[in-house]
Amino acid sequence: MYEISKRDWKLFRERVPEWQEHYMEQLIKEYIELLSAPGNASDHFWELEKRIKKDKKHPGVIIELSKSDAIWDIAFYVRDKVITMDDLEGFSENLIDAVKLILSR
Repeated sequence: MYEISKRDWKLFRERVPEWQEHYMEQLIKEYIELLSAPGNASDHFWELEKRIKKDKKHPGVIIELSKSDAIWDIAFYVRDKVITMDDLEGFSENLIDAVKLILSR
């Protein structure tokens, strides 16, 4: 398997906060929809609490950065729609190819 280069590792660490912020913006929109839907306030409250509990464990919200897991983390981000392949602009072709290989399995 491909080992991430120093340049790609640096770029990954720089972009993760931006990717997470974008992901959390999407979550907030979903929460607003949930809270704005017809129904009881208490039902909305408990559903939101359940969603936040689940969502805060998602790598789009919290991630332990590890150089050895970076390729897998990027592939999971793409698979889970935290980012798109377009967000990998600037990364090496080797990294992008490795991500594509993981996603094709």
